[in-house]
Amino acid sequence: MFRKIFDFIIDSIQAVVFALSIFVLGYLFIAQPNKIKGTSMLPTFEDSEMLIVEKISYRLDTPERGDVVVFKAPESEACSEDQCEYIKRVIALPGDEIMVLDGKIYINSNILNEDYLDTSVKTDPGSFLTEGESYEVPSGYYILMGDNRLHSRDSREFGPIVKEDIVGKAFVRYWPPEKFGLMNN
Repeated sequence: MFRKIFDFIIDSIQAVVFALSIFVLGYLFIAQPNKIKGTSMLPTFEDSEMLIVEKISYRLDTPERGDVVVFKAPESEACSEDQCEYIKRVIALPGDEIMVLDGKIYINSNILNEDYLDTSVKTDPGSFLTEGESYEVPSGYYILMGDNRLHSRDSREFGPIVKEDIVGKAFVRYWPPEKFGLMNN
């Protein structure tokens, strides 16, 4: 009798350890939940919405213009324990020449088509990307911006983000339930 109880306890511990190992590996290498904090991605995401961010794509490939990504906050940004990752959209790729002029973004001398934003949205320059001055994105770096251009601290202020600091791509919105669905990156 004692042996059966002991075997049951050992089997239960092994099952729990196995399940926790799978969870930890999945969280570290495959996907993680993220909560939207703030309004920098309005109208795409609202404050407190929840997403799953997948981490595999960018191990095998590179981000594309228009992708919504989660990345580690730059060292220049004061971040709190619960908000050291930001969510923004990829605007310019390595080698691109970007310029902000008269409320528009120019990539390689062409106006960027941002069909995910209302046509009335204007993009102001920042302390890094200044009005009318072009900037060539270095190899391995990306320019990221929030969709709510008037209320987003992004690459216009802190500069380009290195690929290694990009955690992953927004994959599924799961909260609130009425907005559940795959993300159209």
